[in-house]
Amino acid sequence: MIFITAKFRVKAEHADDWPEISRAFTEACQAEEGCLWYFWSRTLADPTEYVLVEAFRDPDAGAAHVQSDHFKQAQKDLPPYLQETPKIVSTEVEGTDWSELGELAV
Repeated sequence: MIFITAKFRVKAEHADDWPEISRAFTEACQAEEGCLWYFWSRTLADPTEYVLVEAFRDPDAGAAHVQSDHFKQAQKDLPPYLQETPKIVSTEVEGTDWSELGELAV
């Protein structure tokens, strides 16, 4: 799978509204055939920073994601709300789901 984590620093005046601002894009991504998961978390240490965790079935699904109409629209719509260009880590890993964290087994 393609596993991606990206950090978005949202302008302070829009930070509380980011879930709604990004909602249409998020829902469209979650509905993509090759999307395994796509969700946001807000960083506790910095209320303007959101972390996006997403995964796609394979490189073709990842390519379809960045070529989609909703991705192209987000490239136009979302940057005005951001403090800076988002930072990203993207890698291909084996599997299609989360593994258990054995060190904290329950």
